[in-house]
Amino acid sequence: MDAAVSAAREKLNQATPLKKDCGRVCGARCCRPMEGEETGMLLFPGEAEAYAGKPGWKVRKTAHGDLVVCPGSCRREERPLSCRLFPLLPVIDDGGAIRVVTDLRAKAVCPLARQGKSAMDPAFIDAVREAGELLARSDEQAVFLDLLADEQEQLKELRKKFI
Repeated sequence: MDAAVSAAREKLNQATPLKKDCGRVCGARCCRPMEGEETGMLLFPGEAEAYAGKPGWKVRKTAHGDLVVCPGSCRREERPLSCRLFPLLPVIDDGGAIRVVTDLRAKAVCPLARQGKSAMDPAFIDAVREAGELLARSDEQAVFLDLLADEQEQLKELRKKFI
């Protein structure tokens, strides 16, 4: 696995959005696909190898990158980086610093995402920032973070058209 991804995963191994299991608040909506759909989380570059051939997990190629479909529940240390970051996203700003934003994709399923960062444990937000800093040191991961940030901008523009 990519060293930056491994370090970022470790940084977020214990940090969670709430000091308690946030899945108990919403019924673990982020871990359950919509009925009739097979959804998953986008993997960071180099992360797919951790799930290849792992029982209950499927890696699918998509236009946006590798997507992992999980068995529906797992131990935190098994989760991909996207799950550990959820519902936040580290973004590299124009000056090269890491900002932490609410992932717009999360707002459809996560009550915390709809409330914003003020509803989350500050230690989690700090851990997401630190994980982003680790990722940004890798050129490949920095490019991926930029792609995710571009997607957020596209979602903002789309929301403006409909809201």
